[in-house]
Amino acid sequence: MFQVFSSYFSEDIGIDLGTANTVIFVKGRGIVLSEPSVVAIKSDSKNCHRIVAVGTRAKKMIGRAPDCIVATHPLKDGVIADFELTDAMLKHFILKARKRPFLAKPKIVICLPSGSSEVEMLAVRQAANNVGARAVYLLAEPVAAAIGNNLPVKEPTGTMIVDIGGGTTEVAVLAMSDIVHSSSIRIAGHEMDNAIIKHVKAKYGLLIGARTAEAVKKRVGNACCDNDGRSVEVKGRDLIGGVPKVVTLRSTEVAEAISRPVRAIVETIKNALMHIPPDLASDIVERGIVLSGGGSLLRNLDGVIRTATGLPVVLADNPLLSVVLGTKAILEKPHLYEDLLIHRR
Repeated sequence: MFQVFSSYFSEDIGIDLGTANTVIFVKGRGIVLSEPSVVAIKSDSKNCHRIVAVGTRAKKMIGRAPDCIVATHPLKDGVIADFELTDAMLKHFILKARKRPFLAKPKIVICLPSGSSEVEMLAVRQAANNVGARAVYLLAEPVAAAIGNNLPVKEPTGTMIVDIGGGTTEVAVLAMSDIVHSSSIRIAGHEMDNAIIKHVKAKYGLLIGARTAEAVKKRVGNACCDNDGRSVEVKGRDLIGGVPKVVTLRSTEVAEAISRPVRAIVETIKNALMHIPPDLASDIVERGIVLSGGGSLLRNLDGVIRTATGLPVVLADNPLLSVVLGTKAILEKPHLYEDLLIHRR
């Protein structure tokens, strides 16, 4: 009786813990938080560190804060780079998302890359337990994305999803509540941003930051080198003169700059197709490949994958929210998806 009472009056939470962004769903309230996975740390003269900002406010400090403040991503390339900061960031977001923390302890579903290590899963689960979770469930991101897109993951048919986030690209083939094949590479949105930074530096002698590179990718980024006439002005610091400088980037050169990470993503998808059973392959020929994650929004990426594989390619209805919508489905109908959860405690 007490367990039913606690469940009814708790704010159960679903979390997409991404390299670039963290998105939180609260049962009964919907998506309540979507902020950058960034933490800003200030160091004093005694080399002591303290957190001064988390999320949106911390991201605004990247490239603009004094030397004593460093804004960083605790997760890099889909893995936890700093366990202490990840713990602090996760606690901050959960407490911010909970409107009524005085209610019963929440059940929390957290999505992680499918290749997460035992140590990483333990660290994330411990962080959730530290904020008073009633139970913590972990779920592989591509599985959550498939559920969030209403794909038939429990049926005896093959479903292929490609989740392109900030730090990793994950490819998974699902059938009958299990991952038949999965592969992951640490090449995704951030790698494209870095490629743009390197290109601008090499060609124009101009130093730009990660935020500028990300804006360029969103404005004129293209997965193929077709000349669509798009261009954007980019501001940065001249490496020779040391003064501010403005250059114009065309979409064709941006496409060339990010061609290497795009090819790596395409090759990962093709390799995955080579390792699945023939009967499931026939299902994918019929149903196609579903693209999810922020990286899937790159212009013409679906067309490039379609040409390379010869298969239908469909962009998810809500590519930025697919994973967290998967946690929503699990929290609302746990009996349907319990067998897909990992490390339940």
